[in-house]
Amino acid sequence: MFFVDVRGSTKIAEGMKAKEFSSLMNGFYKQATKALINTNAYIDKFVGDEVMGLYFPLFAGKNHAKAAIQAAQELLAATQHSDLPIGIGIHTGIAYVGTVGGVDGSVKDITALGDNVNITARLASQAGAGEALISESAYTSAGLNLANSEQRQLELKGKSEIIGVRVLKLPKAG
Repeated sequence: MFFVDVRGSTKIAEGMKAKEFSSLMNGFYKQATKALINTNAYIDKFVGDEVMGLYFPLFAGKNHAKAAIQAAQELLAATQHSDLPIGIGIHTGIAYVGTVGGVDGSVKDITALGDNVNITARLASQAGAGEALISESAYTSAGLNLANSEQRQLELKGKSEIIGVRVLKLPKAG
């Protein structure tokens, strides 16, 4: 699972006209969509300043966690010099994916729900600008060697256990 969130979008929007902010966000959505499609993700939704992508092994292949990390690298590179700082969360695990709806059945949506989805969202919310936080389970599943990457132990809202993550950042130009 892959969540990306724009950092400080409320403050950014405050200093712009609505049409200018809309244009800026559409550029972000375009970059996020491109990175997710390039890596065979299912784009679940756009929610305000956040994009949620899912990597189903059936479509993304057995290296789905590696594909999500590749999308993070692509999106971090694409937004590196933009006015929209982003934070990304990546996690892997079982989730409910299906139709949900209102009581009367008039509103329906297809989405992912469950503990692992919540972990991914919490990782994205704790990622700093220009960072992707990759859970240890996604890192292990991806089979990558990011031995030199920063490691953190995070307390996530609503979770009783500490979650270990690897921090992915682009190298600073210079």
